[in-house]
Amino acid sequence: MVTLDDLQVSTLGPCTVRSPLARYVGGRETNEYYVGETDRILYDDTVELLLARGLPLESLPTFESGGPRAELYFEPSDVKVGIVTCGGLCPGLNDVIRALVMELHEHYGVTEITGFRNGYAGLVPELGLEPIDLTPSFVANIHERGGTVLGSSRGAQDPAVVVDTLQARGINVLFVIGGDGSMRGAHRIAQEALSREVDIAVVGVPKTIDNDIPHIGQSFGFQTAYARASQSIKAAKIEAEASLNGIGVVKVMGRHAGFIACYSAVANHDADFVLIPEVPFSLDGDNGLLAHVRRRVEQQGHAVIVVAEGAGQEHLPTDETTDASGNQRLADIGRLLRERIGDDFATRGEEAMFRYFDPGYFIRSVPADPADAVYCARLAQTAVHAAMAGRTDLVVGRRRHRFVHVPIELVTQRTHHVSPDGDLWLSVLESTAQPFDMR
Repeated sequence: MVTLDDLQVSTLGPCTVRSPLARYVGGRETNEYYVGETDRILYDDTVELLLARGLPLESLPTFESGGPRAELYFEPSDVKVGIVTCGGLCPGLNDVIRALVMELHEHYGVTEITGFRNGYAGLVPELGLEPIDLTPSFVANIHERGGTVLGSSRGAQDPAVVVDTLQARGINVLFVIGGDGSMRGAHRIAQEALSREVDIAVVGVPKTIDNDIPHIGQSFGFQTAYARASQSIKAAKIEAEASLNGIGVVKVMGRHAGFIACYSAVANHDADFVLIPEVPFSLDGDNGLLAHVRRRVEQQGHAVIVVAEGAGQEHLPTDETTDASGNQRLADIGRLLRERIGDDFATRGEEAMFRYFDPGYFIRSVPADPADAVYCARLAQTAVHAAMAGRTDLVVGRRRHRFVHVPIELVTQRTHHVSPDGDLWLSVLESTAQPFDMR
């Protein structure tokens, strides 16, 4: 159970520098713009949960609120910033980079901003990846294209070498844009800097297209991802409807969490079955997937299946190898479904006409949609405010419409999953009319 101590964010020291953002406040009361140092956001969101803890108000678990502070830790004119993007691509990476640069340069007056290329590898000098000088003119239009202008890579680097590089360049703020593996690396970098007693703020902007990082609400790029995935589902249905015994299979991202599969299916109600890692299913038997697909095709002439890439791995041979991020390689559930469903129809003297869609890399590389673009900008601004106030070893996120600071160590302890007993999965069942249990 999360406690108040778990939510305490590390700071480099007291804030004594007046913020240059004061000019935006004008004659208004400061508490209408600035975030107070004692402003906290409740972790629990129902009266029942609060009462169950049996704690006084001051002991309840709360997040530190994100946003601009009236007093800063760093003198803005002395700040040098580094930015790095790590892991796989995701819609909105360039939006975050652009918003970081614009907030730092235009509002805090920070002019020395370095973009390290190809993930943490760019912070290892011997690899020879020359950094990029990030200026407002350089980033002006990067949000119009997908990917990241800094490049990316998977895999960790020695935090001691990284901190050596930051110190050598005089960088005292590092923004890390990446997933849970990247955040573990950011935590090690922050801890290395703290152990040396050097003033380097490490702030994470968590990126996961699977939306599987806990405590941060929704991750950026996720809305764009499921919107694009829903287009593939629509295409699969149109193709399946036009074929005799047509079956559309759409495989979407989701190694351990089925959020994209769920949201994209609910978005247009065109899916007949949704398969996610959190909900096991059988292939054979009267209540197995094969029988249900066959019956659905008999009833309406076609069927559409949306499957997360990590679903049904129990039906496939285990691959013990891992990728550069340490993730176990997944077997191809899409191929298995095509083979088994095709064989099931063939044993009855029928042919299933498959239309297979795997839009993963297409979705990863598209620009953010307008809603995600706004979210990216606000996350980046919150990250800058946190760093300038001397916060470190944290990520920024949004909980119930409030921006918050979350210790990196907390968000990397576990992954966020679709609850088989939760309202999201119930919405999926209502949208698809698939059985509650296919085992």
